[in-house]
Amino acid sequence: MKNNVVLIGFMGTGKTSLGKILAPKLGCAFVDLDQKIETDNQMTIPEIFKRFGEKYFRELEKNAVKEVSKRRGIVIATGGGTVKDEENIKMLKENGIMICLNCDVDEILFRTEQKGDRPVLDEHHKNHGDRKAAIEKLLAERKKFYDQADYKVDTTNWSPLQIIDDICKYLKES
Repeated sequence: MKNNVVLIGFMGTGKTSLGKILAPKLGCAFVDLDQKIETDNQMTIPEIFKRFGEKYFRELEKNAVKEVSKRRGIVIATGGGTVKDEENIKMLKENGIMICLNCDVDEILFRTEQKGDRPVLDEHHKNHGDRKAAIEKLLAERKKFYDQADYKVDTTNWSPLQIIDDICKYLKES
């Protein structure tokens, strides 16, 4: 088995919350890429976007991917757009099993309205007016990247423990 488990998927699908549960169950450390970027830069992601823009953030993200993908025995939760860069996918897959978390659009809408700033989604929403349409547009744009995952799990109707059990079963079988 490859050494890392990499959780990818759209914002609000549960990458961070499930990663925090999955890592100790596998006896691994947990790394949230977005939290790492914030800690390393002593700034929140919305602040980075506001001050320096998305392009700069994506450079920071690529550097973080480079660093964490060299580690062994970790569960990595990526940002929703991390996989838009083919080089990021290549680095993460080199030593990791990539699991994509999917979710129903209405559930993503609900979850992302509940939790803080989402710079990419907020910008699309501002430009297009309809938050649900913005989610659908971003999901369509990212589908080809999410489709490169080794395994997919729909997090819409399952409890966190059911999702973790499903992922662990897949990891044992692969």
